[in-house]
Order: sequence, then C-alpha cells, then structure tokens
Amino acid sequence: MSLQVRTSLAVSILFICLGDSQSIAQEATYQEQYRPQFHFSPAVNWMNDPNGMVYYDGEYHLLYQHNPEGIQWGHMSWGHAVSTDLVHWTHLPLAIPETDSTMAFSGSAVVDWQNSSGFATSDKPPLVAIYTAHYPNQRKQNQYIAYSNDRGRTWTPYENNPVIDIGMADFRDPKVFWYAPEEKWVMVVALPLERKLHFYASVNLKDWEFLSSFGPSGNADGIWECPDLFELKVENEPGVSRWVLQVDQGSEAIAGGSGGQYFVGYFDGTTFTPDHLDTYWLEYGRDFYAAVSWSDIPAEDGRRIWLGWMNNWLYANDLPTHPWRGVQSIPRSLTLRRTGGELRLIQRPVEELQILRRDHFRIEDQLLTGTMDPGDAFGGKALEILAEFQPGESEEVGLRVHVSDDEATIIGFDTQYGEIFVNGRRSGNIDFHPSFPGSHRGPPQGNDGPVRLHIFVDWSSIEVFAQDGSLVFTHRIFPRMESDRIELYAKGGPAHLVSLDVWKLDSIWK
Repeated sequence: MSLQVRTSLAVSILFICLGDSQSIAQEATYQEQYRPQFHFSPAVNWMNDPNGMVYYDGEYHLLYQHNPEGIQWGHMSWGHAVSTDLVHWTHLPLAIPETDSTMAFSGSAVVDWQNSSGFATSDKPPLVAIYTAHYPNQRKQNQYIAYSNDRGRTWTPYENNPVIDIGMADFRDPKVFWYAPEEKWVMVVALPLERKLHFYASVNLKDWEFLSSFGPSGNADGIWECPDLFELKVENEPGVSRWVLQVDQGSEAIAGGSGGQYFVGYFDGTTFTPDHLDTYWLEYGRDFYAAVSWSDIPAEDGRRIWLGWMNNWLYANDLPTHPWRGVQSIPRSLTLRRTGGELRLIQRPVEELQILRRDHFRIEDQLLTGTMDPGDAFGGKALEILAEFQPGESEEVGLRVHVSDDEATIIGFDTQYGEIFVNGRRSGNIDFHPSFPGSHRGPPQGNDGPVRLHIFVDWSSIEVFAQDGSLVFTHRIFPRMESDRIELYAKGGPAHLVSLDVWKLDSIWK
C-alpha cells in the first residue's frame, strides 16, 4: 500500500468525499466503456492491492484494498469476493472497514487448521487475517489480526491488537504462512523506506518474535512493500525446489513507476539466503503490482497461484473509468525454470480460464509480408490468442489488437535486438496522464528461434505471456468500443506465421 503518491491524506479524502458523489451513486452495469469482462473489478469505487488471499472450503477468497466512499484512494478498507473456479466472482459485503483511528492497509490471511490462535468457536478452523493498521493522524503503522468463524463472511478484530508494533511510521503489508518443518507461523513484512524486509515467527498468530532481516538488495531505488515468500518446484528437475522472495517497489521499476522484483534462494525458517543479488523483474509491462499468492491451496492441487493489481501508482488515481477504478490481473500459476544456469520465475495463465473459451478460429503456415487481416471472425474485444512466428528475414514481426483506423496496441518482436515489446502509444485514450502512453521491451531473447505469444485481450487491458511464461507484459489500455479488429504484420522483409489460434472469451458478469 503505497503512500508516496499522496502528499496530504486529509486533502485527498476531502476531495474524494466532495468530488465523487455522482460516481458513487451510479450503479454498475458491467457493460460500461472499459469495463473488463473476465478480470475482477469492484462494482463501484476504488480498488488497489489484492489482500487476504486464502482458499477454504471450496472457495478462493479475494480481498482487496477498497475505498467504499469514492473512486480515488482513501478510506482504506478490505473489500471481498469469492470464487469456486478462479474465474467467476461473487461480491461479498465489506470485510474489514476502516475505524475512527485506523485504516486497514494490505495483508494476508490463513486457515488456522490447528486452532493455534484459539479463535475457533466450533470444530471447524477459523480464518485469520493479518493486516497493517495505518494511523493517519499519528504517522504510525503496526500489525493487526482479525478472525472469522463463518467462512469469511464476517470478521472480528482481535481485542488485543496490535500484535506487532515497533513504533515506525512505515511498516506494512504482512504476508504470513505456515512453516511446517518447525511447526510455526512465519511473517514477512516490509520496512519501505529502509528497503528492508523483516521476518517474524509465532506459534499462535498473536505473539511474534523477530527472526532476521533482508535487504537492501537488487533494485532499491523505490520504496519496498507488499512482499511474499514461498517455495516453488523447478521445472524438469524432480525433487528440486527453491524459495522465491518477491517485493514490490513504488517507483523506479523497469517500465517506469511501480513494479515488482524477486529473489531466488533458500529459507531455513529463520533467514532467507539468496542465490543472487541481481535485479530480476516480475514483469516488463507497466501495470502489475502488489502481487500476492493464495495460501492453503490443497496439496493435491499443488500449484502456487497469484494475481496482482493491474495499475501503476504514476497514474492510478486518474484512469478514465466509472463508476469503478481498479482491476486485478488474471490468476497465474508459478514455477521456476533454469535458464542459462540461473533460476527464473515462470508465470502462466491458470487453466481454469479455458472455461471462458467460445468460438475458436485458426490459421497456420502463412507467409507474412506487410499487414495481414485474418478476417472479421478473428476480431473482438475479449480474446485469448496463441501465436507463433518465425521472424525469417523481417526486421519486426507481430500482431496488433484493438485495431481501428487510428488505434492499435502492438505486440511485436524486434529481430535486430531480439526483443519482444508492447507498444501502447496509439492504444486509445492516452491523454488522461502524461506518464501513461509508452512502449516497453523485455530483455533480449535471441533472434534465431520461434516467437511464441499467449495473449489475453480484454476491454481495457492486455496480458502477454511470451516464450512459455518466461517474459510477461501487463498493460492497461483504453480503446474505443469500435476498435475490435486484430492484424498480423511483418516489416522489412518476410516472416512466417507458424500458427494463430483465437478464442472469443465469455464475460464473467453474465
């Protein structure tokens, strides 16, 4: 939960209360211009970081930073939705509201299977949320807990909060998990201005002991917040795993503004020891922040799944959407892959998204020279696309989505530099903030092999998973409603389209 974009909390909240009463009263139709059709968005008002991600009794819980009173940041509380399939979401009442003295900033949730906290009122385990209490009038942040005995429908704050208070103004975003080898809870929490993470341990979720710290490392140009720590399997190496420590930074990320980085290494229950101190970015797009993974996904599933807020603090308060502002990414499953001797994070769309597929269109084995229109059947505003190219003699090859006569978002491959890029400079409405338009590139991929793209196109976003999830771009875009064609193209010479598969995607709001 970043504070750096807010120079005066009191002035900001006053603006929200006075300036957005009309948008608050407007009811959601889910057909508004720019309303995402298969990404989660609140019915009305502001949303940012995902919080309290936990799976319990057949439901994925998505809680999130929410302003119930306006369409800009303020009055931070926890909104709430649940899903049985990671695709279709049901809105629930506000989970953890602000109080007279504190806002409910970001955090996590767990199932207390053994009732270590003593909060259970039956033989069923309680859900426990761990979150940051922000005191706007005292410049203080500390860690609170709340619990639920009705499957997350209502939450009761712990009467002896806070559970950790070190007297700091910036101390936030606890992620808690069960460390089975030592039968204890572990918390990782950020000290943003110091660019450090602290680790704590507890046997009951109430009493916490300091373990160790990590940082500054990697990129420390912007404040650190919203950490996560989890173990992942290494692809194609049976029995091999490593721990991944993820942390977001509020500015100076690779694509400008806010973004996330990660470290790969070992965690022994007390200390995280990285394999590297280099900067590994989660994304090369501009709109993926505060990613956090679900806890308590059943062992028989075995996946580590997360999602992130599709936004950037540079322009988050100015996006041209009403009566809501804020969208979450599609859920992604995570693994590690050894590349050039180093372990890198791999992100893939969860398989559950395939239930949204409707009409399917395919072409293959085509020579590309100039621009190719595959036909109206391939177009649309909500699409899943699989494309494979051989660059051949071209200087650039790729495709354009949300195309009209004067609008398009380009996903391409630059053969000279071996780089995949996303160019949104003509993507539609780009004038609402000077930092919004741009073109962003990933690291060189080489130029002698196939280019594989897995793309999700929604009414106001694109997510590109390139080279089987090793390179990801997430971008908000704001095209006109009639900008709904796709095009293939090659520049500077011929290229080969190996295959193109397009599915029309259903809406989750029907």
